[in-house]
This record gives sequence, structure tokens and C-alpha cells, in this order.
Amino acid sequence: MTVLLSSLLLANAVWNVIVWPQFIKRVAKDARARDEHGKATPFLIVHIVLVSISLALAAASAVAGVIGLLNA
Repeated sequence: MTVLLSSLLLANAVWNVIVWPQFIKRVAKDARARDEHGKATPFLIVHIVLVSISLALAAASAVAGVIGLLNA
């Protein structure tokens, strides 16, 4: 793996770690996130799943990027 591709993977990981937690905070404050009893709605659940997947992919990108740089 080239240094350029490894750097791109690391940049992707950093971007996701910066952006997604802020996004989920805004979603959690949205009126559609909870019903009148305070229970999480499908709106919130879907967004939590999406953010979780994105952060897992960010972790995988970070690992692959570091491995790529160490082997370059």
C-alpha cells in the first residue's frame, strides 16, 4: 500500500471521528428522536446504527492506514 493511500485512509478515519459524534448529538436533540413517553423512535435508532457503522469503518480505516504506513 502506498503512503498516499495510507494517508487517505487515516484522513478518512479522522474525518469520521470528528463529524459523526457531532451529528448524533444533533440528532439526539431533535424532536423526532423520542416519542411522548421518552422512548427512542426509529428515527433515532436508525441514526445510531448509521453512526456506529461509520465509526467502525473509521476504526478499520485507521488500522489499515497505520499498517500501510508502517509497511511503506
